[in-house]
Amino acid sequence: MYTGIVQGLEKVLNIQQGDNFTTLYISNDNQFFSDIFIGASVAIDGTCLTATGFDAVQNLVSFDVGDISNTLTTLQFLKIGDEVNIERSIKAGMENGGHNLYGHIEGMADIKNVVHTGATVHIDLVIPDDNIKYFFKKGFIGLQGCSLTVNRVDRHSNEISVDLIPETLRLTTFKNVQIGGKLNYEIDQMTRTMVDTLESIHERLNNKAE
Repeated sequence: MYTGIVQGLEKVLNIQQGDNFTTLYISNDNQFFSDIFIGASVAIDGTCLTATGFDAVQNLVSFDVGDISNTLTTLQFLKIGDEVNIERSIKAGMENGGHNLYGHIEGMADIKNVVHTGATVHIDLVIPDDNIKYFFKKGFIGLQGCSLTVNRVDRHSNEISVDLIPETLRLTTFKNVQIGGKLNYEIDQMTRTMVDTLESIHERLNNKAE
């Protein structure tokens, strides 16, 4: 489990294509992986990945990405030299300053608009399919592994908006977002359960009434 509080950035050092999976080699310049072990879970751009190797000499960690995960996420667009958001999984007793995230990416949201106001950034996003029903004003969304507050919801256009403070921009890849780009998004599982349960109850009541 993760908090959505990204620790910082690392770089993609190499990408290798395997049989139905891709291996990412990520730098350890900021020592986020000083105590990493094989099998550890790490959120890379919000996607929960398993550490498959650690090279102390080259100071890098490797992660395997299955083709399904690759297709669903922005990991498919990564190139050597790109920066990625990093969060290690939360340990028992640690403070959770964000929200509960699992690294289970739903898909990619499209960036419709980016507005820079002073040192802050406002982003308008289009949520695909019918998933807009899971988002509410002042609720939250996981974007590229960051837990962010939803400040606007337009269900007619499938849009939501988020606003980023300077510290978030400093620590993450959000400083590079552009119109037309895509961001990994994760739905709050408690909200999904509530919405789906209420829809199921409503459907059953309608069926009985017919």
